[in-house]
Amino acid sequence: MADALFLVPLAIILSATALAAFIWSLASNQYEDLAGAAERVIHDDRQRPLS
Repeated sequence: MADALFLVPLAIILSATALAAFIWSLASNQYEDLAGAAERVIHDDRQRPLS
């Protein structure tokens, strides 16, 4: 029972931290252009000259 007194608050703190990080990422527009980022990775490799 003593372990639960330690683990429950720890789980709440970790969950709140993860939720805050997710909300921050939404607020800073991290998920706005997912397709564009994937295409830039592909096209950047093709634009480099071969040595």
